[in-house]
Amino acid sequence: QVQLVESGGGLVQPGGSLRLSCAFSGSIFSTYDMGWYRQAPGKQRELVAVIKSGGRTNYADSAKGRFTISRDNAKNIITLQMNRLQPEDTAVYYCRADPPPWKIVESSWGQGTQVTVSS
Repeated sequence: QVQLVESGGGLVQPGGSLRLSCAFSGSIFSTYDMGWYRQAPGKQRELVAVIKSGGRTNYADSAKGRFTISRDNAKNIITLQMNRLQPEDTAVYYCRADPPPWKIVESSWGQGTQVTVSS
């Protein structure tokens, strides 16, 4: 069973940076597509960035040019480097693991880490 543990959230001033990490265990990490999602109060959870098992990345428009997703298949982690943070980036950030097509299992979610951007 896949387990995901996020870390790195916190309080940061507008224009600042944070680096989130997500540790993966319980299966073969390199075969999973991984992603970061966020949910602000009163809003639906939304995609921030994904990185495929092969390394291809996709970003939400709001993240392009400011956020960078990466993965380390040796350490079974993904990271989200967030720069030039703004108050609208305030949300709980979740890590998600999507299994390869041959695995008939659901995606897994982490417990989330709070990011607050405020002066």
